[in-house]
Amino acid sequence: MAHVININSPDTNYGIVIESHLITEIEHHYRKYELGGRVAVVTNEVIAPLHGERLVNALPDATLITIPDGEDYKTMETVTDICRQFARNGLDRKSLVIALGGGVVGDTAGFAAASYMRGVTLVQMPTTLLSMVDSSVGGKVGVDIPEGKNLIGAFNQPDLVLIDTSVLETLPENEWKNGMAEVIKHAFLADEGLFNTALHTRAKAVELVSRAVQVKVDVIVQDPYENGIRAYLNLGHTFGHAIELVTQFAVPHGQGVSMGLMAAVKLSHRLGLCEESLIDRARDALVDVGLPITTGGIDSEAIYAAMLTDKKWYKGRSRFVLLRDIGDPLIMEGVSKDDVIAILDDMK
Repeated sequence: MAHVININSPDTNYGIVIESHLITEIEHHYRKYELGGRVAVVTNEVIAPLHGERLVNALPDATLITIPDGEDYKTMETVTDICRQFARNGLDRKSLVIALGGGVVGDTAGFAAASYMRGVTLVQMPTTLLSMVDSSVGGKVGVDIPEGKNLIGAFNQPDLVLIDTSVLETLPENEWKNGMAEVIKHAFLADEGLFNTALHTRAKAVELVSRAVQVKVDVIVQDPYENGIRAYLNLGHTFGHAIELVTQFAVPHGQGVSMGLMAAVKLSHRLGLCEESLIDRARDALVDVGLPITTGGIDSEAIYAAMLTDKKWYKGRSRFVLLRDIGDPLIMEGVSKDDVIAILDDMK
C-alpha cells in the first residue's frame, strides 16, 4: 500500500509517493505517473545496473544517462555533460527528467533539469535513505565549487517524488547509517517518535521514511524558499558541511551531519539554551545507529574557516540553528568564534 504525502502551498503542489517495490508498479502502470512521454533517466554508474536499466526498460520512450559516482562529480562540468546528453538524445521542453539516485544525482540532475531549455519537468526518485528523507523533497538543487557546498544552485520543485523503499535492500550499511543522521535530525526538530529504535530497520522503511518526510513537508509548505523557518532543517549542517569541505568529502554527508548535530546540541547547552540531558539524548541516539559523535581530530580552526562560506551566514556574521529542546529549534546570530572553537576542540 502506497503512502502518499501531498505538498500544497501557494508556490508549489506535488505528490510524494512512498511504497515498497514501486519500480515494479511503474513497469505495469507508467501512465498512472505520467511517464509515457520522452524521458531521460539520470543516474550514476553504481545505480544504473541495479535499478536504472530496469526503469528505462519499463518506460516506452526513455534513455539512460549515467554520471560518475561521488561528491567529487557534483560540479558544473557534470551539469554541462548531462545537458549535452539531453540535447543529443532529443529532449525538448515537453520532455521529463527522472533523477534516480542519491543526493548527488538528485541535486546535479535536478539542476540540469532546471537549466536545460530554461527548465523541463523533473521527477525525483531517490535510492538512498539520506536522499529519501531529505534532498529529494523541497526543491533544492545545485552543485559544489571548491569554495563551498551547494554554492551554485536553484529552487526547482519536482513535479513528483517517487520513493521505492525496496531499493534500500541493496543499500550498503554505511549509507543506511548516513541516512539515519537526517532521520535523527528530524526527530530533534519535530517527531520524537523517530528516536524509537524499533523503526530503525529496513523492514520498517515505509513508516520510517514517511514520518521523516512529513517533518520536512510540514516545514517547507510554510516556507518553500527558506526565508524563515525552513532554515531549521539545517540543524547540524553548518558544522557538517564545513567538516565535509575540510576533509575534501572524505567525511560523507551523513557522518558530517552526525558530528554537526552533536556540535549544535553542545553549543546550545554552552550558550544556556538547553539542559545537559539533551546532549545525552543526542549522544545515545547517534551512537545507537553507529554514527560518529567526535570530529576525530580535525583541525578546529580549519572547520571554522570553512564555515565562513556557509550560505546561512550574513555579512560574515555567524548564524546557527540551535535547540532549546526537542521540537523547539531557533536561529541564533552572532555566536562568538571562541564558543564555536571550544565546542570543536571538545569534540576532537
